[in-house]
Amino acid sequence: MRYASARMGRIFVARVDHGEDLLGELRTILCKEVVTHAVMLFLGALKEGSVVTGPEEPVIPPVPHMVKFGGGWEVVGVATAYPGEDGPAIHLHGSIGRGDHVLTGCLRDRAEAYLVVEVVIFELADLPVQRNRDERTGLVLPDFDV
Repeated sequence: MRYASARMGRIFVARVDHGEDLLGELRTILCKEVVTHAVMLFLGALKEGSVVTGPEEPVIPPVPHMVKFGGGWEVVGVATAYPGEDGPAIHLHGSIGRGDHVLTGCLRDRAEAYLVVEVVIFELADLPVQRNRDERTGLVLPDFDV
């Protein structure tokens, strides 16, 4: 295990509106407000998107099992953001449900809001961590050796 400590910075509360991309809007806020490190909580609904629900097989490096969803799904989740190669690197996991179907995993690419998604962003100050590609797993992981 590796870890580091941080101080609590600013707190932002946001609303992602119908048709907006949750991941894109989170990135926009982080860039506009120059938030380099954060933990985020969100709840609301998504119209459509893609979620990684685990690996195709439990091997390293993993091949992600992608599931597309659409039609309006309730969502609740958490995300982290650290500096990455192309700005904020967001890792967002959530559970989405519609009727008696539930998916849990890592939201990827575009996640379009249905009605609204509420977000609370907690800035983490003085945290010496960034996201870098891990050679062994092929994943972009928090790197504490920066």
